[in-house]
Amino acid sequence: MAKNQMGTPKILQRMNAVRLHAASGPAGLVYEQIETPEPKAGDVLVRVHAAAITRDELDWPVNRLPAIPSYEFSGVVVAVGHDVEDVSIGDEVFALSTFDRDGAAADYVVLQKEFLASKPNTLDHVQSASIPLAALTAWQGLFEHGQLTKGQRVLIHGASGGVGNFAVQLARHHGAYVIGTVSTMNIAAAHELGVDEVVDHTATRFEDVVGQVDLVFDTVGGDRLERSPTVVRAGGRLVSVASEPSQEQATAHGITALYFVVSPNGAQLIELAKLVDNGYLKPAIDEVFPLANARDAFERSLVAHPAGKIILRITDK
Repeated sequence: MAKNQMGTPKILQRMNAVRLHAASGPAGLVYEQIETPEPKAGDVLVRVHAAAITRDELDWPVNRLPAIPSYEFSGVVVAVGHDVEDVSIGDEVFALSTFDRDGAAADYVVLQKEFLASKPNTLDHVQSASIPLAALTAWQGLFEHGQLTKGQRVLIHGASGGVGNFAVQLARHHGAYVIGTVSTMNIAAAHELGVDEVVDHTATRFEDVVGQVDLVFDTVGGDRLERSPTVVRAGGRLVSVASEPSQEQATAHGITALYFVVSPNGAQLIELAKLVDNGYLKPAIDEVFPLANARDAFERSLVAHPAGKIILRITDK
C-alpha cells in the first residue's frame, strides 16, 4: 500500500469525535472527546483525514446509541492488531466500514483490515473519502447483482446522483449503452457524465421513450421503481438500492428483481482506485466541513439535490 511520506503522527489517548446521542437527526449529534479505540486481532487503526456523509445515515445506528456516524473515509494507518498482514503503519488507505460498528467522524477509526485499500494516488484524502460507499454500491449493483456485460442497455434512475454518477461512469467504461433519468436541473450534468440517452423524468414518462433494456439500476425508488418492470426485456434484471421491487410485477414480466445493501469490499476498492488513477472514474464533492461543524454538514446532506458528497475534514497532518 502507498506510504504516507509525512510520517506517522503520535496516537492520542483521547480523540475528538462526533456521536449521535439521540434519534433526532443532526440535532442529536454531539462533538466531544472520547477514548481512542484500540485495534483487536484482524483490525487496523486509521488516523482519519476525511470522512464522507450519506443522506439519512443517522437513522442507521439508532438502536446502539451513542454512535459515531460516517462509514466511508480516507486516512493513514497508525496501528495494526494481531494477525494483520499486508498492512503497515504509514499506509494511506480508504475504505467503507461495516454499519454495525462506530464510523469515521472522529480522529481515529477501527475496522477489519480486509476492507482497506490503498487510496487513489491521484486524489487527496478529501476526494478519496467521497468514493467508497457510492462507488461500491454502483459496482455491486451493476456487475454483481445486475450482471451487466459489454454491449447491454442499462437504464439508471437518478443518473446524476451520488450513486448514479458512479454507475454511469462504470457502465460506460464497461461498454454498456447508458440511459439515465434525471430532473430538469440535472440534464446538463448527465450529458457531461456521458449518458447516451437522457430522460427528464419531470417532463416525460420514461416508459414512453425507453424499452427493452437489459438492466434497470434504480437509486431513487418510488414511482420510477414501480413503473420500471415494463421496460425490462424478458429475462432481464431490475436492481434497486432504494427499496424492494414488486416480486409480483417481476414475475408477470419474466424478470429478476431485487433490492440490496452495499457491502464493504477492499478488493473492489482496489479496482476502483485503479479506474480513478487511470482517469476513468471521477468523484464529485459538494461541500467540505470541519469535524466540529458536523451538525451543519449533516443538515446540508438533507438538501434535495446536493452536487456531490458532503465531506468532513478531520486533519491535514
